[in-house]
Amino acid sequence: MKAYFDCIPCFIRQAQEAAKFVTKDVSVQEQIIRDVLRMVSYIDFNQSPPVMAGQIHSYIRKITGESDPFKKIKKRFNEIALSKYPDLKQKIKTSGNPLETAVRLAIAGNVIDCGIYGSIEESEIQKAIDESLTSDFDNSRLSAFQDAVSKAKTILYIADNAGEILFDRLLIEQLPWSKTTFAVKGKPVINDATIEDAKMVGLTTMVDVINNGSDAPGTILQECSYHFRECFEHSDLIIAKGQGNYETLSEVDKNIFFLLKAKCHVIAGDLGCQVGEMILKRGEKFEKRLMMKLLM
Repeated sequence: MKAYFDCIPCFIRQAQEAAKFVTKDVSVQEQIIRDVLRMVSYIDFNQSPPVMAGQIHSYIRKITGESDPFKKIKKRFNEIALSKYPDLKQKIKTSGNPLETAVRLAIAGNVIDCGIYGSIEESEIQKAIDESLTSDFDNSRLSAFQDAVSKAKTILYIADNAGEILFDRLLIEQLPWSKTTFAVKGKPVINDATIEDAKMVGLTTMVDVINNGSDAPGTILQECSYHFRECFEHSDLIIAKGQGNYETLSEVDKNIFFLLKAKCHVIAGDLGCQVGEMILKRGEKFEKRLMMKLLM
């Protein structure tokens, strides 16, 4: 997915919020904003939004000397999510359709996003959970997802944010664990999940966890490690969480299911949905190729 003019205010907002969060020095904050404005003026709109966002956050980490500015926030989100785990696990266990409930909760966890929301309270996370269990959902896409899971010999689950990955764990518990690899970021960026977060929520004791070798807030394949790209290429099914992964992988011709909440009008417009809608969607290129094969 390419960047749009409407992405520019979001880049500036992210830079402003990150600058205030990382340093109290007003002169450094001013330098960050001025330099980011200059960077954005040269944006290539043919690239996905995470390309520019990654450059901005890399620059902020460099100028402030903070390698992981959101470390404390990530830990807090992991702790909040862990506190909800027993109740959420019970909801899935007693559900009439455990896989559907797990998918709904995994999408609910996508609300934990410092790239879109400057801050998020625990009450907002609980609200997202409650709404996810009752919101309208396209069950035909769930059936396609369930069929893809049953047929896959290898599954790659690409994570998004810290805290959110506890909700991913709930879904992974409904998948064939031995076939599943969980991928996190290679280096810190915003509140995206890293190996440290995966350990904290217990994922490293369940499935093979790898990092993608990149610090972009999405999955820019050409920036990822050889090991990750090999895993990506040879996976029968890829589950990609969040807006950043949708923005960077939506045009890739692979068997990818995107799970996310549409949190801005740019993404909603690209998906053809309403802001706030829960999305379980297979990549369009693969979907079209699959339909052509069925018609032959």
